[in-house]
Amino acid sequence: MSAILTLNAGSSSVKFALYEGAERRLRGQVDRLGPEARLRMEGTDRAIGAADHAGALAAILDALAPHLDGPPAGVGHRVVHGGTEFDAPAVLDARVLARLDALTPLAPLHQPHNLAAIRAALDAFPEALQVACFDTAFHRGHPWVNDTFALPRHLYDEGIRRYGFHGLSYDYITAHLAETEPELRKARVVICHLGNGASMCATRAGRSVGSTMGFSALDGLAMGTRCGQLDPGVVLHLIGERGMSVEAVSDMLYRESGLKGLSGLSHDMRVLEQAGTEEAEQAIAYFCFRIRRELGAMAAVLGGLDAVVFCGGIGENSAPVRARVAEGMDFLGIAVDPAANAANARDIGSGPVRVMVIPTDEEAVIARAVEGVLQG
Repeated sequence: MSAILTLNAGSSSVKFALYEGAERRLRGQVDRLGPEARLRMEGTDRAIGAADHAGALAAILDALAPHLDGPPAGVGHRVVHGGTEFDAPAVLDARVLARLDALTPLAPLHQPHNLAAIRAALDAFPEALQVACFDTAFHRGHPWVNDTFALPRHLYDEGIRRYGFHGLSYDYITAHLAETEPELRKARVVICHLGNGASMCATRAGRSVGSTMGFSALDGLAMGTRCGQLDPGVVLHLIGERGMSVEAVSDMLYRESGLKGLSGLSHDMRVLEQAGTEEAEQAIAYFCFRIRRELGAMAAVLGGLDAVVFCGGIGENSAPVRARVAEGMDFLGIAVDPAANAANARDIGSGPVRVMVIPTDEEAVIARAVEGVLQG
């Protein structure tokens, strides 16, 4: 069976995994892109010097060479924004690349890096099948009321609408639940993908019916460096009254806000939990408050709750965050067992609503999509 390579490119890292069909053989990442990039892979942690996305891919290919008998049959890529056009994985060609380029203004923090990795992979493996998998695709088919803004109607038709993100993660969790928890296949489940990027998704019978993220990856929950929900009047004020440029406001909202902005210290929840400063505690409190607020909203969208799932770097590893989110939520049937929560157990709930911790696997979703295309 031919190998499948998956690439998940961000602003400062490129995650990768190598599969034989559905079986993952290894995974790793190049992080700290720039002058001090490092390759981390099972059994490997070494500096590779200055590297951009093309340099990172070159280092990845060199590290993978002993594990490959030849070029991979397929390469799968995470692409954050698929707009209204792409609601399923797409084989990459010149037309698709041009369409994805045009969507860059809608995801400026992610799309350019996704596309840089795609172009590097096309150069490295010109004969391989290259497939794009979209974070927005899982949310296509939302009820109209959850897709639209109360703006002039023509803007919705022109693509100004709620897209939702983290779809590959939600795809994995819903498929995993369908396979391992048959009683939840038709259930009302809220999935909390909590990490440097954070969002929540209300699902019914495995389908997205509501998301905290909207037109861009700025909306909803506070994140590592992104602001989350914000009154648009603040943006108008900063530009009109404070004289800030669009570029300066964009940089602040995407890179200097969220946990980093509130704490004045770090975007990393692990650092904040250990810091002990008032500002760090306030940043954590706001982060958890917004999750609790959105949890109530998602329950209203679903008309009740059967399960809550935590995933993502914070969701999977921070027992204090999970405990704070669940505190006082017994009116929704949500309660957490302290011992199970501290142990990062799969089932941590102690109330009528199941509360679960399930590690997500976006690479598995990408590999599955590539294999599906390869098999026709």
